[in-house]
Formats: sequence, structure tokens, C-alpha cells
Amino acid sequence: MTLTVYNTLTRRQEPFETVEPGKVKMYYCGVTVYDYCHLGHARACIVWDVVRRYLQFLGYQVRFVQNFTDIDDKILNRAQKEHSSMEAVSERFIQAYFEDMRRLGIKDADEYPRATHTINGIVRLIHELENKGFAYPADGDVYYPVRQFAEYGKLSGRKLEDMQAGASERVNVDDPEYQKKRDPFDFVLWKAAKAGEPAWESPWGQGRPGWHIECSAMVRDRLGETIDIHAGGEDLKFPHHENEIAQSEAVTGKPLARYWLHNGMVKVDGEKMSKSLGNFITIRELLDQGVDPMVVRLFVLGAHYTKPIDFTDEGIADKTNSWQTLKEGLLFGYEYGKQLAWEESSTIENSYVERFQQAVNDDFNFSAGLPVLFELAKELQRQRNILVHEGKTEISSAELQSKWQTLVTLAQILGLEAKMEAQTPQNDGISDAEIEALIQKRQDARKAKNFAESDRIRDELQAQGITLIDSREGTRWHRN
Repeated sequence: MTLTVYNTLTRRQEPFETVEPGKVKMYYCGVTVYDYCHLGHARACIVWDVVRRYLQFLGYQVRFVQNFTDIDDKILNRAQKEHSSMEAVSERFIQAYFEDMRRLGIKDADEYPRATHTINGIVRLIHELENKGFAYPADGDVYYPVRQFAEYGKLSGRKLEDMQAGASERVNVDDPEYQKKRDPFDFVLWKAAKAGEPAWESPWGQGRPGWHIECSAMVRDRLGETIDIHAGGEDLKFPHHENEIAQSEAVTGKPLARYWLHNGMVKVDGEKMSKSLGNFITIRELLDQGVDPMVVRLFVLGAHYTKPIDFTDEGIADKTNSWQTLKEGLLFGYEYGKQLAWEESSTIENSYVERFQQAVNDDFNFSAGLPVLFELAKELQRQRNILVHEGKTEISSAELQSKWQTLVTLAQILGLEAKMEAQTPQNDGISDAEIEALIQKRQDARKAKNFAESDRIRDELQAQGITLIDSREGTRWHRN
């Protein structure tokens, strides 16, 4: 079962082979920190979190780096509106990012480089580009001559004549910055300082870096010249990732990444998410409405990572029901393991793991692996019902523990974790001993044919969240 991945660069699915055996260097283009993270960020972060988890499950040593773009026009615009500073705005939304991601169960990256902390590496890279003829200064700005790089367009598949200038360099013939360019397709590497904006010293005068050069420098500084996986959203393929390749490979002469992976976009009720349409939903808004973070993960993982997904109320409701099934399965061991005299450790059932891997190894197809988890969860659900009503299970305790351990293991790969509900402290609620005493009183009342008292005790326990189940073997109970 060899892992194969779809490589955007080659436009085909390829066996996964790392630069260094057993190790994965992975870079994810993170967020520009000028606002709270939205559903699109949630999808990307969940997808790459699970890809990383799965690679670790396969035995790879993964070094995962995710950047923060903390200098950008959008950040400066927000700072100006709020009469604040770039640093204050960036720091606020970086902290908000961590709050949101931890609620979603996203594991921290190994490192979070920031553009403003990589200025020396950025200046050095631009200087090397200039020395190789891939950068030219123009009145304090520095530009990349796109036509100089023969392979430009190899990632996106666009032909130069069909392209437009990069997102931050929209064609405007009256724009002084546009007039500095030798060619409309050239993009900025370094921007000359403007009044009131943050700036750093450089050989070309005071200024700040362009967006694209930041990631090239951060990848090189943190992971080296060639990495294994460069990941990001579909919207970053062009111009951002295309420009990263042009910058990095013009200097090193080596591939920037062996595999380029891109996740699909997110719509809301069939429409592109935007503030103007009123369907712009942040992660914290969604979770604060009461949507379980695990439902969001399940929703994202329910489709292949390369496909677009559509957030709808109906979809969230469906995944809420699905999560309830998985949750009951995941909680089974915590609720009944002691009663079933489970051992401290257990093996997992390889047949389920192999089926899961067979599905997921096809380009990280987690959606095709999910049915294996549901099969296990439903069997645990079924055995739970039998145990509650008949006092025993159809399959052996050891086999049941193995199935539960397998479910927990596979769920952890997907970052799906169920937590026990906080129990009422013993001194505030009814204790196990008190329950047993009341059950004994009820049995005494039934023997005396005092059925009114028997019903009263049952109702009293029911009001405190205790369900009684009568059978030939006696009366059992469980907390609701």
C-alpha cells in the first residue's frame, strides 16, 4: 500500500518519495493576520493538520512549518482605521488564530516564522536574485523580470500572454509603481518606504518586502532549498506559488518542492464567501453558535481535500448526527471499560487499519477512510445497547476492547476526539453508593408489593439522570 499524492506541478498522481528517507519537510502558506480566521482557513488548517498526522502515523518524522504574513497592505489599512500599529494588529490576530485553531483541535506547527522576523533572509535572497540577473531596482522598488525565468507558469499551467500581473500588482497605467516596471508581468520583491509605514534598511533604500519573496525566504531559512511538500489553498497557486518557484529556483537551480498540494475552496450556501454578500463566517462565530468543533472537522474531512465544499445548515446538521455516532463509539471504553474488566492496554485490529490505509493512501482520501470508523462506531453502539438491556455483549470483552482501541487510533489520525461530559461532583449529586441503596429500597418495596413506592424511587432516580433497567438477572443502572 504505497502512498500516492496528486502533484499540482506535474498534474498527475505520483508515489510519495521524500528527499531524505523517513523524513518530511512540509511548509504551509499560512494566514495574513489582519482579521479573524474564516471557514476557508478552517478547511485548509484542518486538511494539512490531518495530512501531517497521517504522515506521522505512517512513521515519517515530519517537520511542519507554517508562516504568518505580518506585513501587508491589508494589515496597514486596518491599523490606520483603528489608529493602531501594524505590530499591534498583527499580534492581536496571531493570538486569535491560536485561540481558534486550538478550539478546532489543530496541532501546533513546529515553527511559525513571521515575515518581519525574516527580513535579513529576504534581503539576502533579493540580493542573490539581483546578482543572477533576476531582479532590477527602480526608484527604491525592486522587481522580478518574469520573462527572464523560462519556466514561469509551470505550476499554474498559464501561458505568459494569457496572464495578468500578480494580485498585488494590478495593471494600472497611471500607477507610478506600474510605470517603474520594465514589463507589466513583473512583480515586486521590495517596496520603497512610504510615509508613515514600517520600513527596514536594505541595499535599495528603506522599504519592506513584497508578499511572494517572504515565503521563499522563510522556506529556505527554516527548511532548506528543496522541501517535500509545499501546501496551500487553491487560490494561492497563482500568482503566489508560481512566483515563489520563480524566485527560489532562479537562485538555487533546484526544485523548491517535490510535491505541490492545494486544497479546494469553500462556499457558503452555494455562494463564494464574502463580506459583501453577508455570508462571511469566522471560525469563532460558527463555534460560538454551538457547532461542535469535531463537527467542523468531520464536515471538512467528508470531501476530498482537492474538491470544493459548500457549508450549509443542512450539511452541518447531517455531520452533527454523524459525529454523535462516532462520539458514542469513542466514549464506549471510558463508559464501560471498567464494567467489562478491560486490560490496561489492547491490540488494534489490523484489518480495519489496512482498509483505512488503502483508502487514504489514494491521495490522502480521508473521506474514503471515514466509513471504516463509522463501521466500528456502529458496532460499538450496537454492543452498548445489548450491554445496557441484557447485561452482557455478543462478542468477547477482549474483542470489543480491540475494536474500540482501533476506532480511537484511527480517530486520532483525523483529529477526532470525544471528551467525557463533566460529571457532577459527588458531593453535589447522587453517589454510586446512594444509587445502590435506593435500588435496594425499591427492590424491598416491590417484594412488599408497594408498587407506588417502587415507582416513586424510579422517578426520583430518573430525575437525577439515572436510568434503571430491570431484567431476570436483576436491576442495572446507568447515568444518562
